[in-house]
Amino acid sequence: MSIPTLAASRMYLGQMHGHTGEETQLSFEEFPDIGLVKTYCVDKQVADSACSATAYLTGVKANYATIGVTAAVKYNNCVDSSDPKNHVQSIMSWAQAAGKGTGIVTTTRVTHASPAGTYAHVANRDWESDADVEAKVEDSSQCQDIASQLVRNEPGKNFNVILGGGRRKFIPKNEKDVSGKPGQRMDSANLISEWFYSKPMGTARYVTNKRDLMGINFNETEYLMGLFNSDHLKYHMDSDPSEDPSLSDLTYAAIKSLEKHRNGFVLFIEGGKIDLAHHETKARKSLDETVQFSEAVLLATQLTNSDNTLIVVTADHSHVMSLAGYSKRGHDILDISDSISDVDKKAYTTLSYANGPGGPGPDEKGHRRNITQQMVKNKEFQYPKMVPLKYETHGGDDVALFAYGPWSHLFGGMYEQNVIPHLIGYAACIGDGLTACKR
Repeated sequence: MSIPTLAASRMYLGQMHGHTGEETQLSFEEFPDIGLVKTYCVDKQVADSACSATAYLTGVKANYATIGVTAAVKYNNCVDSSDPKNHVQSIMSWAQAAGKGTGIVTTTRVTHASPAGTYAHVANRDWESDADVEAKVEDSSQCQDIASQLVRNEPGKNFNVILGGGRRKFIPKNEKDVSGKPGQRMDSANLISEWFYSKPMGTARYVTNKRDLMGINFNETEYLMGLFNSDHLKYHMDSDPSEDPSLSDLTYAAIKSLEKHRNGFVLFIEGGKIDLAHHETKARKSLDETVQFSEAVLLATQLTNSDNTLIVVTADHSHVMSLAGYSKRGHDILDISDSISDVDKKAYTTLSYANGPGGPGPDEKGHRRNITQQMVKNKEFQYPKMVPLKYETHGGDDVALFAYGPWSHLFGGMYEQNVIPHLIGYAACIGDGLTACKR
């Protein structure tokens, strides 16, 4: 969710409602306090979601593609990642120690890098199931996969809410899920059943569709797991509103489940498919996912009290999409520009990428192909790129942070990404550091 993504998304949102768009604001852009965040890893100029999640969830910067471990752990080093002395604890552990409810919501797999930052300790973000570990490590017995850490280890096993995708990481390869798709696990464990039966009788609910999710009595449910797809959740543009919960639906269910905790709660909410659409240079879908995220944030403000609830909105990293040209006010942000190139006399899009799989590619003479309005109206259109890559990369520029609620003024300015959880800890009176309650 780079700053160009925010700018383009607010225009997209405004234009959907018949406005010129540039003057529109996303819900969190109205928050009173704003900061800029530096996102690099210990060993990389440009961050991935693993090292960045470790930074903004544990307060410690880490190496590229590692989660929940110090920089003493190098990528793919199974032995070092299994050593507890190299583990760093997330704000979810801090919250649980303070008697608060905890939960995660994502539109990706719940074992994906960002949500895994709340509970996992691994040297490779791809170790989502034991099959993934076996494919990468010679002696996989020393490495616990991310899904099993969520169900069997603290703090994951204590989460009151787990909502997202990724059923295949939790069930054996010889079993099929509710959609008929097989699992991936090699150890024969059904971690969904294991999670359910580990809870006191009558306190847990497991759901796989919107209807069952919204039919839950949240006051009587202490533990809620919802896995709504074998893989990531569908893009909002591709979803079935009757079956597939939106990010706002998940946010509603999570807050309603957690609000009964007398000591409060800490909830992680991710619009993860903003990132995945960018990697495919599908700008239309990325902007739409950003608007969905904005709606979820708005709902969160409506369901909570600003006197006792701190809401922090940020991105784990940037992307390489740019917003360029000199189109007139109100020009469709997803369309071709209203001017043409003064070099090759062909149209170009307002949005484009520095790298990625986007197209159309050059013709047989190496010349840039023309782009038409019919092309860009297709939701699957991949916006043009400069450097061809299988997937678009992240960007190394700073990302914005928006804060609302008690102590939100602490988040103004420019700072390292790993400062974020320490500020949250101070405001929420959790963790071992200085807090507002210990002044």
